[in-house]
Amino acid sequence: MIKFVSTAEVLEIRNIVLREGKLTNEECVFDGDLEGTTFHVGYEREGKLVCVATFHKQPHEKFEGTGYQLRGMATLPEYQGKGLGNLLMNFAIVYLRGQKANYLWCNAREVAYKFYLSLGFEFISAEFQIPSIGPHRQMYLKIN
Repeated sequence: MIKFVSTAEVLEIRNIVLREGKLTNEECVFDGDLEGTTFHVGYEREGKLVCVATFHKQPHEKFEGTGYQLRGMATLPEYQGKGLGNLLMNFAIVYLRGQKANYLWCNAREVAYKFYLSLGFEFISAEFQIPSIGPHRQMYLKIN
């Protein structure tokens, strides 16, 4: 089941998947997580949250209109490759269309390029390094 969740609910999965459990959950709070225009969605299976993503209203310098940045997309390892991230993203994209968002963008990890390309995202930057995390590229999806 896909549902809107709180910031606190996404932190453990962010820590496990995106930071290899090396931080405290509180250290996995992102700037903007608590803003009123930010929303978090999660996929729950058998009462357990297994996949999460955060959408922060944030324009990108290359585009006009209302933009959201996707941050903290993470699926627990034992649930990866089962299509849950795809379902979660499709839910969020439909919601963003209803919010009149024009586009969605993200700093995608190298391991996720193929996933985002399969959803229709395009590369909009060269590869760059985020210290202690690894190679990324900015990606973009037109919504409206």
